[in-house]
Amino acid sequence: MKAVVLVGGEGTRLRPLTYTTPKPLLPIVNQALLERQLTWLAGHGVDEVVLSLGYLPDAFRRHLPGARFGDLALRYVVEDHPLGTGGAIRFAAEGIDERLIVCNGDVLTTLDLGALVRFHEARGAEATIHLTKVSDPSAYGVVPTRGDGEVVAFVEKPPAGKAPTSWINAGTYVLEPTVVERIPERLAVSIERETFPRMLDHPGRLFAMPSADYWIDVGTADKYLAAHRDLLRGAMGTPPAPRASELEPGIWIQGNSTVDSSARLEAPSLIGDGVVVEGDASVVASVVGAGCHLGARSRVVRSVLLGGVRLGPRAEVVDSVVGAGATIGADAQVCGLSVVGPGVDVSGGACASGARIARPFVDGED
Repeated sequence: MKAVVLVGGEGTRLRPLTYTTPKPLLPIVNQALLERQLTWLAGHGVDEVVLSLGYLPDAFRRHLPGARFGDLALRYVVEDHPLGTGGAIRFAAEGIDERLIVCNGDVLTTLDLGALVRFHEARGAEATIHLTKVSDPSAYGVVPTRGDGEVVAFVEKPPAGKAPTSWINAGTYVLEPTVVERIPERLAVSIERETFPRMLDHPGRLFAMPSADYWIDVGTADKYLAAHRDLLRGAMGTPPAPRASELEPGIWIQGNSTVDSSARLEAPSLIGDGVVVEGDASVVASVVGAGCHLGARSRVVRSVLLGGVRLGPRAEVVDSVVGAGATIGADAQVCGLSVVGPGVDVSGGACASGARIARPFVDGED
């Protein structure tokens, strides 16, 4: 079985992290999101994946060199201009004349792909969409269906309280070759806004399967943090990351790290390889990437530090994300869903709340 993974987007909602790293290569609990997706696909019988690239394509080749990822054969295609989801699928599927799995590159899920394919086959569908239920569908495309799963409409971002259903398009599809063939070549086409709605003119072709499996779109800072929180709590099984061992309930360690006896680690948390946690420092419900250094009495609370971050003495990171190689100076505070870019210095004593920081930051800046 073959799959196309759409990883060409610029990840604008996660800037400045994505200025240098494409969103699918950002780590989720110290493993790249894309690696987690590929492992999921392989676990459901997919043996070949085409990565549809656009933004920073060389980063993918560096991260996944060669033509294989474990048991998966990998192929790369690069758009020379943005083609939209439908156009990207058509471009990536060139030469494939069999049923295709398609998934978006910013989704984590435990969806049973086998169940989705069986649902698709049982209804003789040309295309089948995975649906997930959300509490507030106003930010998504909702998909009302008949009792047998046949899609009857698409409603894009309905006003709050006005959605006909809470089941949304979750971004994983089963497509027959006939669907792909009808997408114009080399043109920008949205499969969600153009291809699928046009299929409604021909009843019995388009279906959707709801599931209660774990699902999250990690495209924003709050969802990025939520994905870490969910995985630390076992949403995708345990351990939450490769080569992680449980030091005590809910406290996971990768490799060799140095944690002072006076430091406090509070579950659920994961400490990466080569981390140094100095005296009286605290890590609370957080993920600390490989090679980080946490100074004395520093605090990391409900946050994510990517690899190589340095926290000065008494520095605090709360409800925020700090990019690889960044430095948070002594007594500095980063909080309120702030995102610090890779390699950025936040000066000692500075206070950042709700900030996107892509350059050196000193106290008093917005």
